[in-house]
Amino acid sequence: MLRTFAVFLAVALATASTARALPAPMSDQDLMDKSDLVAVVKIGSVSCTTVTKDQASGEDLPAYLAQAKVVEVKKGAAKPGDDIIITWRAVPKNIVGPWTVDYYPGEQVLTHLVKKSGGVSYGSTWWNAKGDDITAPPSKALPTESGQTFTPQQAPQPQTPL
Repeated sequence: MLRTFAVFLAVALATASTARALPAPMSDQDLMDKSDLVAVVKIGSVSCTTVTKDQASGEDLPAYLAQAKVVEVKKGAAKPGDDIIITWRAVPKNIVGPWTVDYYPGEQVLTHLVKKSGGVSYGSTWWNAKGDDITAPPSKALPTESGQTFTPQQAPQPQTPL
């Protein structure tokens, strides 16, 4: 009886952890093939556009809009200097894996993006769509209230008395 229970418990735990496991990352080639835009972008600002309560977890989950400038294009119709919009939503903290691809004000990064329906904004192609920072952001803080916008912290300019 104890052995049967132990086997049942082991199978149940294996099944539960498998079902919640993070899917495999896309290969570089798959990311390139499935992306509408592959580019180095500089994030100018990130705004919280809305906050909704997740029904399952009760967590307040922000939705974000980042304004980015295209620096270099590897694939896609954008040109260096173009302004683009990247949108994404937070996910509950109890979700396994790095499902959300966050963009931070001031960072410069190579990213793989897909055009969202309506053709106005982009979203990340997959959870591993964003490469390592080329220029790290001064902070990894994101706005948490609807209507709040974060921009890169600017270094104070030296002031000369008149």
